Amino acid sequence: MALKIRLRQQGRKNHLTYRLVVADSRSPRDGKYVEMVGHYDPHVEGDKNISVYEERLSYWIDKGAEFTEKARSLVARVSPEIMKNDRERKREKQVKLNKKRREAKKK
Repeated sequence: MALKIRLRQQGRKNHLTYRLVVADSRSPRDGKYVEMVGHYDPHVEGDKNISVYEERLSYWIDKGAEFTEKARSLVARVSPEIMKNDRERKREKQVKLNKKRREAKKK
């Protein structure tokens, strides 16, 4: 099951709000989700329009969940340290893979 961290539409017509959720990539946009990890209200001014539960978000990133583009940009505005940790994990994974490839070529 491929997990995505993405936005889910909520609210009424002409006043939409969004939930930041962890969902299976095959489920519909407003369908079933695994866990809510934040919310976003584009109608509120200032920094209070985005809320992210950082501990749970870090947990799901460690489990292999990937961001959609919109979700990544929202989380980067609120919590840059989570994005920094995500980039470091990807870099470490790539270094490990490259090292493994080099060893396979030597043999």
